[in-house]
Amino acid sequence: MAVRGRTRWWVVSAIVGLPVLLLGAAVVTFATSDHPLGGEPEKVPCAEALAFGGARLPKEAYGARCTVQTWLDTRYVARFRMPREAVDDWLEAAYPEAPEPETESCYPESVDLCLHLDMTAGGAYYAGEVPGASGPGFGANGVDVDVAWEDGDTALVEFTAFTV
Repeated sequence: MAVRGRTRWWVVSAIVGLPVLLLGAAVVTFATSDHPLGGEPEKVPCAEALAFGGARLPKEAYGARCTVQTWLDTRYVARFRMPREAVDDWLEAAYPEAPEPETESCYPESVDLCLHLDMTAGGAYYAGEVPGASGPGFGANGVDVDVAWEDGDTALVEFTAFTV
C-alpha cells in the first residue's frame, strides 16, 4: 500500500500568489500614474520628434519644445509657433496626399485646425505617400496636428507622432 505525501500548500500559495501580487501592483501603478506611458516626458531635439512622424520643423517655426515618452508605445510631441499663413504650406509639404485638415470636430474645442493621420493604408485618415517616411527616425503609426490661432498672425502648433 502506497503512502500519500502531504501537499505543502504554503509552497503552492507562494508560487501562484507572487505573480498575481506583482501583476496587481503593476496594474495599480499604471492606473494611478500621471504618465500612463511609463514616465516623465524627456526633452529631445525637435528634428527627432518630427522625423518620427515623417515631417520637418518649418523654417518659420520658433519657440519649439519637443519631448518623447516611451513605455509600451512611443509618443513624440512638438510644440512650436509659426506664422499663420505658412501652416497650410507646411502641412502640404509634409503630407501631400493627406486628407484636408478639419476645422470642425477638433478636440479640444480650443483648436482651430486639426489633422489626424493614419500611416497604414485603408483608413479614412490615411496619410498616403509621406516623403519623410523614408528618412531616418520615421516610425509612427499615427500623427495628430492641432493648430490654434493665437492672434491674426501666429499659429500655435502641437504635433504628436505615436505608435499604437
